[in-house]
Amino acid sequence: MSLPTHLFTAIDHVGMAVPDLDEAIAFYRDVFGMTLAHQEVNEEQGVREAMMAVGDSGSSVQLLAPIDETSTIATFIGRNGPGCQQVAYRVEDVEQVSAILRERGVRLLYDAPKRGTSDSRINFVHPKDAGGVLVELVEPAGSAH
Repeated sequence: MSLPTHLFTAIDHVGMAVPDLDEAIAFYRDVFGMTLAHQEVNEEQGVREAMMAVGDSGSSVQLLAPIDETSTIATFIGRNGPGCQQVAYRVEDVEQVSAILRERGVRLLYDAPKRGTSDSRINFVHPKDAGGVLVELVEPAGSAH
């Protein structure tokens, strides 16, 4: 396998766990001047989510609210309170980057990529292997892979 020069191509988004999605959207829009770029329910992840565009940078703040109390986001909020839940890096090929990280001894949460926001393909680096930070790998929808 040929190694890419850089595994990550950009910061895709920062995920923020919030108890109320509508309140958080209003705050990020009205106070920070961000634009709502996308909103959806991800049943598989157990969240309602909104992507708030950060200017024209291509980066976003992802607001994540639990669908119910069994959601991992509900557990996160219960344990830590609302706040920064993850940092997500854009990758060209999530399967290739996952394989490289596994070869380097890094634990990933999924054996195979899952569907993320806007039909992206995602995987996560276990926080214990990333200094306590949940790191998401995001291959945007429509990538060649």
